[in-house]
Amino acid sequence: MAKIDVVLIGGGIMSATLGTLIKQLQPDWTVEVYERLGEVAQESSNPWNNAGTGHAALCELNYMPEAKDGTVTAEKAVAINEQFQISRQLWAHLVETGVLPAPTNFINSTPHMTFVHGKSSVEYLRKRFAALKGEPLFQGMEYSEDPAVIGTWTPLLTHKRPRGHKIAATRIESGTDVDFGALTRYLFDNLADQGVGVHVNQQVTGLKQLTDGTWKLHLRRLVGNYPSTVHARFVFVGAGGGALALLQQSGIPEIKGFGGFPISGQFLRTTNPKLVAQHHAKVYGKAAKGAPPMSVPHLDTRVVEGETSLLFGPYAGFTPKFLKSSSWLDLPFSIRLHNIGPMLAVAAHNFGLMKYLIGEVFASKKTKLKALQEFIPTAKIEDWELITAGQRVQVMKKDPEQGGVLQFGTEVITSDDGTIAGLLGASPGASTAAPIMVDLIKRCFPEQYPAWEPKLREMIPSLGTKLSDDPAAAAASLAATAAVLHLTA
Repeated sequence: MAKIDVVLIGGGIMSATLGTLIKQLQPDWTVEVYERLGEVAQESSNPWNNAGTGHAALCELNYMPEAKDGTVTAEKAVAINEQFQISRQLWAHLVETGVLPAPTNFINSTPHMTFVHGKSSVEYLRKRFAALKGEPLFQGMEYSEDPAVIGTWTPLLTHKRPRGHKIAATRIESGTDVDFGALTRYLFDNLADQGVGVHVNQQVTGLKQLTDGTWKLHLRRLVGNYPSTVHARFVFVGAGGGALALLQQSGIPEIKGFGGFPISGQFLRTTNPKLVAQHHAKVYGKAAKGAPPMSVPHLDTRVVEGETSLLFGPYAGFTPKFLKSSSWLDLPFSIRLHNIGPMLAVAAHNFGLMKYLIGEVFASKKTKLKALQEFIPTAKIEDWELITAGQRVQVMKKDPEQGGVLQFGTEVITSDDGTIAGLLGASPGASTAAPIMVDLIKRCFPEQYPAWEPKLREMIPSLGTKLSDDPAAAAASLAATAAVLHLTA
């Protein structure tokens, strides 16, 4: 049986990005994609399973927490923004070379704002703005505590808000709304045009490394229940919440000690033209006490398939499922002797989080409306519908001090020989798919990387540098990608 050079498990943005990079760098390699569902981009990459924020830390307060001594520093926010610029540069290159269609099909300019109320929160936001206003990648950010000014940015936030209510906001017009579902489909369509097999309704049921270092994958076609096998030199497990189980099946020692903590979510959505016309921004607030970072409340403009709507949430919750379309037994079946210790330690150290999630599960419509009215004082529940978002499986892993920690973010797991890799975790996820996959390529293909690096630098001009260290380079990069992607500079 002929060996496939690269097998991608999962039809989401991560697999689509890695497949695209591989075919740009090594066009003669064979690549095959296997997706369990009937279409690609149906789980986390689906536009209604995420908020579509182009995560550049322009508005997300969880990237700049206030320290115990009251200080606020910009290092993490700058690092996140640097990563997003790599994605922007790659997308711009793919638009220029015809791999992607007109950019308005998947990315649109949408101002990014933060909005807080109360004395302590206003003081925090003032410090955050002071830390960011001099950063090259955050140029153009505005700050105001004046309701009249904030009302010109987005009227819904201030209309009929009680007088004397202390509020503050920041705005930067260079933010984006990204339809990761459309982007994923376009990338896979291009891969198919290049001869890549994009197989749907095909579930990988097992995988094993052979003595020659290659991998044997067991597949089952879900239509007809037909089994088959393939052999691959390299395997990427980009199966979202399903990645943990497959990496555990692989038997690689690097996955030992890792577990998954599933968090579900819901959003309120409206297409009411009167409301939609009064709001054009992604507005992020502060997370409730005990809430996970991905549960920061935000009011978003969304553009999906040309239709604009507003989205508010998320309302977090808990189910043991690792995917929207998977089993209620996912969590218990993921428990192993090597990860039960870290998982129990996480449970012991995160009682507040568990209490918060249980409260969210049983929250009434009235409670959900109250949260929305903190952003839109005049909100009426009849204007909004409740939709279920995608599952987010947060990483639990060993920690020498606490026994186990819950990690909010993404983690790439790579075997020692570099023949298999997988991605665990969530936000900022899709927004940073390009830098994550470039790093994976460097780790898994060390022999080929030196020959590939010039092409990578052609696609991503700032690769290996920090735009934040060079104001002129940062301004030039932002302007160049904005021109190609039809974005506000």
